[in-house]
Amino acid sequence: ALARKIYAGCDIFLMPSKSEPCGLSQMVALRYGTIPVVRETGGLKDSVTDSGDGKGNGFTFKSYAANDMLAALHRAVGKYRDKPAWSELVIRALNCDNSWAGSANEYIAMYKQLLS
Repeated sequence: ALARKIYAGCDIFLMPSKSEPCGLSQMVALRYGTIPVVRETGGLKDSVTDSGDGKGNGFTFKSYAANDMLAALHRAVGKYRDKPAWSELVIRALNCDNSWAGSANEYIAMYKQLLS
């Protein structure tokens, strides 16, 4: 219960992992409308897309370097100050579907392709 309250009470979730094979925390953050700032690695790269184009669900940075992380945080805070843009970003985050339904359909399509 405490973890849910923390996620729900935050605006930004920082996850600068050096390596992350899966990562559930960023998906939990998205579910609560907390915007993730993540390093592009493993499952973080798969589930968080940079919102620099106005279509993503968070903020990302590529290299494992403090300056890159800080630049992503500055972009996040800049977006936070633009309340209408931030509200749109939060709505995109809340609408993310990280369920198995999408992945399962992709696997089914891949298996069908392999069998044909």
